[in-house]
Amino acid sequence: MNKIKILSFFSGGGFLDMGFEMAGFETVWSNEFDSAFSKLHAAGITSWRKTNGNNNIAEIFNTKSIEDINSNEIISEAFPNGKPSFFGIIGGPPCQDFSMNGKHKGFNGSRGKMTVQYFEKISKIKPSFFVMENVTGLVKNKSHKEYLLKLLKDIESDYFIDFKTLNALDFGVPQFRERVFIIGIRKKYFNKKIIEISWFDWPSNANYFNVAKTYDWPKPSPFKQEVRNFNKLPLELCVESCLVQDSEILGIPNADEFFNIRTSLSKLSKIKEGETNRPSFKRLHRYKYSPTACYGNNEVHLHPYENRRLSVRETLRIQGVPDTYILPKDIPLSKKFKMIGNGVPVPLAFSIAESLNNFIKKNLKS
Repeated sequence: MNKIKILSFFSGGGFLDMGFEMAGFETVWSNEFDSAFSKLHAAGITSWRKTNGNNNIAEIFNTKSIEDINSNEIISEAFPNGKPSFFGIIGGPPCQDFSMNGKHKGFNGSRGKMTVQYFEKISKIKPSFFVMENVTGLVKNKSHKEYLLKLLKDIESDYFIDFKTLNALDFGVPQFRERVFIIGIRKKYFNKKIIEISWFDWPSNANYFNVAKTYDWPKPSPFKQEVRNFNKLPLELCVESCLVQDSEILGIPNADEFFNIRTSLSKLSKIKEGETNRPSFKRLHRYKYSPTACYGNNEVHLHPYENRRLSVRETLRIQGVPDTYILPKDIPLSKKFKMIGNGVPVPLAFSIAESLNNFIKKNLKS
């Protein structure tokens, strides 16, 4: 089977796209409104592709707001030689209006409306399948969920739809990050009706099942105190696996990029290692996973045993992004950290894409 083509909306840094490309899909069109994110995407994905033997230069094909893009325009840009019979759409619309810590504007907010636009594009373009990622507030909040179900009902005559909340930590990512994923498959492409409530074979990793509760994770300890991995915790799930040592900083791309601390060091020294229940200036624990990566505004993540903020490279690693993904120096740090925090952890994206690819190969009409 040739690589299945996908259109990527709200592409950001391309983390979701990376997971799908790793699973055998091909991104033929992408959309990102933020010009800085577009530049970061192009540089990061291009450098990552080259190290994997793919010399296709990455680019954002369309930089308009999704509200201003005509569906016919999208199809002509993505498929200049004609729309294929089988292709998909993926994307993670802005989530701030659905966040449990936000103002709960929901679908009435400027960002929440982007989810409505996303489903409108699906309805008009009629892809063979689609994937959407968003915060859990979309389904935990009663009014948000009710509106979401109405949107899904508008397309359920054509699509089998399933959704589930997944945690990146359960897929080997050193970060507690719960997100809801929605998958739709057009009914006409499959041999029989799927009548089960939950029909999609969602991915799971037996090695990391429910690890937030399985292991005895360490409690906060005084800053600069010697800490050891007494409980033999899996290092790949710990922040320690993502940290760049001082001797390595100059040799690893983006490792020397971090915001300077303006708060007095004496005050920061009072914040314990692993004290992450603070509203800001959360100090991570070297032998524990990171809280949800959400960098920017007042959300500051501190290095476990150094009085500094995390670097761009360290936050990329916390999102499961390989070191071959390299960002240019000339883009503001604020944009880099925001883009990184918005992304889907790559190993989780890959697991979903792989499960979807297997489902398609197993069930697609010949």
